[in-house]
Amino acid sequence: MSTIIRSKPYNDYSTFIKNKFGERVQKISLDTGFTCPNRDGTKGFGGCTYCNNNTFNPYYCKPSKSITQQLNEGIAFFSKKYKTQQYLAYFQAYTNTYADIELVKELYLEAINHPQIIGLVIGTRPDCINEELIHFLAELAKTNYIALEFGVESTLNRTLDFINRCHTFEETKAAYELAKNKNLHLGAHLIIGLPGESKEEMLNHAVELSKLPINTLKIHQLQVVKHTMMAQQLKTEPHLFNLFELDDYIEFICDFVALLRPDIIIERFISESPAHLLIAPKWNGVKNFEIVSKVENRLKEKNLWQGKHYVECI
Repeated sequence: MSTIIRSKPYNDYSTFIKNKFGERVQKISLDTGFTCPNRDGTKGFGGCTYCNNNTFNPYYCKPSKSITQQLNEGIAFFSKKYKTQQYLAYFQAYTNTYADIELVKELYLEAINHPQIIGLVIGTRPDCINEELIHFLAELAKTNYIALEFGVESTLNRTLDFINRCHTFEETKAAYELAKNKNLHLGAHLIIGLPGESKEEMLNHAVELSKLPINTLKIHQLQVVKHTMMAQQLKTEPHLFNLFELDDYIEFICDFVALLRPDIIIERFISESPAHLLIAPKWNGVKNFEIVSKVENRLKEKNLWQGKHYVECI
């Protein structure tokens, strides 16, 4: 593996974006109105126990609006804050490949043909893709930036079962196998601190994820938010939970990053749910950028960097 030269002790997303596009890029969140197979009864009901999509959907992101309208309103909002930037259409809410494939293609094409959109970011589940869809995305990727992100959440099947994901880690690995080498930017999403997982098991997520052909990783702490099954579980069975204190989480992330394959781009370390929805942990309102700074400083203090303890599997 070639040596990676970077200014930070990890492979950060902002640097990747600037190197690839030459300037700031803003994602515009979209809501297609699709659902999930663990919500509509195909595989289960109720969705993931931690999920409340209102924790990340902006005000303009409504399925009653067309893709073009959502993009126009999102661009109008962000253009007031940043005058020079490019935009990616971010299919974020629920499972964005879980519909009739012709409808999926139609919505993706509507987004990519918008004059101010330079690419797509598609969030989905690993059990909701197929060869036809991957072929379609690969064709788009010949002339556009196409990122496909899978909600991995955990590499442990017992955890996936407990949080009602209704898919296995074996299905996750199969999805990446299907999507690799297609010029798609492959991402993964991981939740740290899910009930029942020990520190050693959570650290092993870094080992298992490093075996996958991913380009980008989003990490965040488990957050219990209102109007979810997990909120009820925390109330009735608090012994199931061991939520991170901020300092402990920063220490953990440093150890996690050291185990991670060094070329994986880390898009985020935490997530911030709206204060009016967040039950725990609250961390006194510390912001994302403050935690990133704390992680960077602690990595340097511990003489750690991404991949320091990574062992390549041959």
